[in-house]
Amino acid sequence: MSFRVRIAVGAAAAVALAVVLASAVVYVVAREQLRAPIDEALERRAAEITARPLAVVPAGNGEAYLAVQPQFGEARGYVQLVNADGDILVPPRQETELPVDEDVLDVAGNAGEAFWRDTTVDGQHLRVFTFAYGPGSAVQVARPLSEVDQSLERLGLFLLLIAATGIAMAAVLGLVVSQAALAPVRRLTGTAERVTKTGDLSERIEVTGRDELSRLAASFNSMLAALEESTRAQRQLVADASHELRTPLTSLRTNIEVLASDRALPAGDRGRLLSDVVEQLGEMTTLIAELIELARAEQHTAEPEDVRLDLVARDALERARRNHPEIMFTSELEESVVNGVPATLERAIGNLLDNAAKWSEPGAEVELDVRAGTVRVRDHGPGISEEDLPYVFDRFYRARSARGMPGSGLGLAIVRQVVETHGGEILAERAEGGGTRMTLRLNGRATAIA
Repeated sequence: MSFRVRIAVGAAAAVALAVVLASAVVYVVAREQLRAPIDEALERRAAEITARPLAVVPAGNGEAYLAVQPQFGEARGYVQLVNADGDILVPPRQETELPVDEDVLDVAGNAGEAFWRDTTVDGQHLRVFTFAYGPGSAVQVARPLSEVDQSLERLGLFLLLIAATGIAMAAVLGLVVSQAALAPVRRLTGTAERVTKTGDLSERIEVTGRDELSRLAASFNSMLAALEESTRAQRQLVADASHELRTPLTSLRTNIEVLASDRALPAGDRGRLLSDVVEQLGEMTTLIAELIELARAEQHTAEPEDVRLDLVARDALERARRNHPEIMFTSELEESVVNGVPATLERAIGNLLDNAAKWSEPGAEVELDVRAGTVRVRDHGPGISEEDLPYVFDRFYRARSARGMPGSGLGLAIVRQVVETHGGEILAERAEGGGTRMTLRLNGRATAIA
């Protein structure tokens, strides 16, 4: 059963329940209203009988009859006197006797209260009122309910027709409303099926309104945009990695083929070739490690926590000092708390320090400053040219002046990726007096200490 049909069935069921309950209430109220005049008439007759004592008239055949006021004993009313021993007296023209049971005898014996009862006599539905009449007897007065039953039967038929019509209309309207309400869902389904079939993540759903389905469509569009961007980044990463790996692999293969050939090489040439092979293997190892680091940063599976940014920067600084003993690192670290992943933040700050050391002469100074959720790394090297500034954080980008230096062009790309996953920003600029200043800003809680 489709969702649309389920909505229509649910609407019809809800309307059916409401109509049935309303019809039952209407039927009960109408029945009480129709029976009320009959009960009132029977009470008046009972009052008349109580006010004027009944007389017993003997008949010629040895039987006795009940003498009552006019109008009793006619076709539209019945009356009978019941003694405590069960004897029954009725008017002479009344051939029908009302049923007598223990309840009636209790009233006749003054042991019970007056009561109302519905009964059927000779196929006729009657309303009977039984009350005590003097010591040792009771009187029963009754009137037919034929007209009331006919009216209730017609009312029940009308209510049934109204209920059936209401349920049918609810089902039809439910289908119509669900058709319109589920239009965004159909568009969403169609788009998902086209994306699945074609693999085209550029598909989008037109969003109109601000209801829940519109929000669902907007969320689906956001998901497609994120998937499209992720797929584009993956393809770009694969393409760039293939391009970057092609050159060292080609050179490595050529050198290995020369070394494996039968040609006799001078010892100096063989040594240079072996040195080139080791260097190329080292570059490839570094490149692959940084590609893995990029992939891990994209997954970002670690849960963020409150981190002392100054302590993370201090650890990265110690590692940089070990790796670059020829550089003089200076620092000014103030206590600063941010929310993030300590390992990835340390890697980003370490990459900034490594990049600054790479562009510094031996004995030069690299400055590290941490305060208020911001990390600044400044070197005193040649600086970055204006034409290279917009691209220094792109993957595999290497300035012209850096193409003869070791490196993969992924270090600063990793920094930007880490900063973006933490909701921060990274900025590269030319520093006054020469060199480059890298500024990494994170959203955090900073507290300065003396």
